[in-house]
Amino acid sequence: MFKKFEMNLAGRTLRVDVGRVAKQANGAALMHYGETVVLSTATASEKPREGIDFFPLSVEYNERMYSVGKIPGGFNKREGKASENAVLTCRVIDRPMRPLFPKDYRNDVTLENLVMSVDQDCSPELTAMLGAAIATAISDIPFDGPTATTQVGLVDGELVFNPTAAQKEVSEMELTVASTRDKVIMIEAGAKEVPEDKMIEAIFAAHATNQEVIKFIDTIVAECGREKHTYTSCAVPEELFAAIKEIVPPADMEVAVFTDEKQVREANIRVIKDKLTESFADNEEWLAVLDEAVYQYQKKTVRKMILKDHKRPDGRAIDQIRPLSAEIDIIPRVHGSAMFTRGQTQICTVTTLAPLSESQRIDGLDEAETSKRYMHHYNFPSYSVGETRPSRGPGRREIGHGALAERALLPVLPTEEEFPYAMRTVSETFESNGSTSQASICASSMSLMAAGVPIKAAVAGISAGLVTGDTDDDYLVLTDIQGLEDFFGDMDFKVAGTHKGITAIQMDIKIHGLTRPIIEEAIATTKKARTFILDEVMNKCIAEPRAEVGAYAPKIIQMQIDPAKIGEVVGQRGKTINTIIEQTGVKIDITDDGRISICGVDKANMEEAQRIITIIVTDFEAGQIFEGKVISIKDFGAFIEFAPGKEGMVHISKLSKERVNKVEDVLSLGQIVKVVCLGKDKMGRISFSMKDVAE
Repeated sequence: MFKKFEMNLAGRTLRVDVGRVAKQANGAALMHYGETVVLSTATASEKPREGIDFFPLSVEYNERMYSVGKIPGGFNKREGKASENAVLTCRVIDRPMRPLFPKDYRNDVTLENLVMSVDQDCSPELTAMLGAAIATAISDIPFDGPTATTQVGLVDGELVFNPTAAQKEVSEMELTVASTRDKVIMIEAGAKEVPEDKMIEAIFAAHATNQEVIKFIDTIVAECGREKHTYTSCAVPEELFAAIKEIVPPADMEVAVFTDEKQVREANIRVIKDKLTESFADNEEWLAVLDEAVYQYQKKTVRKMILKDHKRPDGRAIDQIRPLSAEIDIIPRVHGSAMFTRGQTQICTVTTLAPLSESQRIDGLDEAETSKRYMHHYNFPSYSVGETRPSRGPGRREIGHGALAERALLPVLPTEEEFPYAMRTVSETFESNGSTSQASICASSMSLMAAGVPIKAAVAGISAGLVTGDTDDDYLVLTDIQGLEDFFGDMDFKVAGTHKGITAIQMDIKIHGLTRPIIEEAIATTKKARTFILDEVMNKCIAEPRAEVGAYAPKIIQMQIDPAKIGEVVGQRGKTINTIIEQTGVKIDITDDGRISICGVDKANMEEAQRIITIIVTDFEAGQIFEGKVISIKDFGAFIEFAPGKEGMVHISKLSKERVNKVEDVLSLGQIVKVVCLGKDKMGRISFSMKDVAE
């Protein structure tokens, strides 16, 4: 039965249609926010997937170009693989919802979000986040929700909720906060060096707004919600845990995991697994879940050591950062490079500079095709964690980490006017044991400075972890978590920024939300650590950007011309500009406002291109001297090309101070000559003289 629900959300109408479409899904909500329309569905398999030890949740965000009245570009006129924006949206939907499904649930669950119409002032991403939560909450799929999500901007010092397109253009912050009834469960942010106290204020203002949305969702669930279905639990039997502890006492497990060498710890666990496999050789049921049981045993051991004994597996203090080092210029011939190492996490970032024409074009759901001049790409090969698997290109994790680092560095990049380059940084993960995304931010900041990019300030990133007990007050925040503390802990709270403030946040948690004291302590902890990394490591390696780009980087000369003269520089069908490029070997970019960028590696060629363009756009006056090539000879004189597409005529009477009977007696085709401008003749052509050129 079709039911419609409405609420006012940040000054616009949020409408949810239930029972109107997709009735065979476990849960479906047709979402309307303004004129943005997203169909969100939740479906689950009837039985658990066999042979897995994780919850198989899939989140999809399908962008349809018809939603903005476009036909997809390229030869194949249908949507292809998910865009980067779609991948990032899937991740931001997944992160707050995954912890709220039962930990022993192994049924396949798919959350689909189909974008059908886009109102630029009503975010389709936000609409999908709300839709996925509502579809799951009203379904029969076990889920400890609902969740709600709010986006926050900062315009003229004031917080703006679910900002419009115009507000986003001038906002100092792009913050997304998801909440349960009581706690914050997800934070994602990009910011222009926003102070920590302002960020905390924005987070909890969003949390308050989320509570109003949750009340709205509760009314929908009360009328349309289905009873949650029963499922086959895949929890490890308690009797297996008891048997394992008899063979491997807790003290032995502590010894096995208490090391700062990842390889040593893994070797210790292999010995334990081999011992248990031999002991349970006759019990196939237990052998089937032995890996999960050992994982849970490690997890309980590590959490107890940290929370109760304040002992970290590698012996560090709770607020201690692993050993740090930084280097620059480790790769020859590239435009800039830097390596940042934190414990067993090591990232090398390489910077490449190019003319603005090499900026990335993005054909998305915005009103117009957009582009970006700064790109950050992150690679995570299997060797970085001592494993072997084929490379199949970047996955969602790699795309997400690259986008996080890109967001962290954008606020400090120079403007196009200050630095007319497209920039790409590529972070190669050499070794990984926790928080490579934040190490890539540190390495990228130094790499950009080494390449001569005049960034406004250095940016560093660090991650805080969390281990909780039985109550909200029983917790411990950890500085700089390594892989084991990430796997077995409750939180990965990544914060990047400068001395001045925060530029990016990404928070992943595995529990049902965080209280305000935990969030405030995590932000304070990361600020202290970030300051230490900036002052004691990065600034001692490279304190400021180099004054010039490197020897192998392209050089750029900028010039401004009258926009009305652009056609003269380009020429008919691009003939003039292509001739300049062919003659000088440079690249030339021209913007609609008349800004020209000349890019090359040879300074003399670049200056020659600049000289030619200057000649083309100059309004000619009598007395100017030019050098040109004879391109045509007539009985009455010769035509001289003094710049691509620009020519003037020397009358036979102006060739020499002596009488000339035939033009060919003085000139030949292709000859280079000096001429002086006499102005324009009756036909509007430029007239030259050779005989009046001053010696």
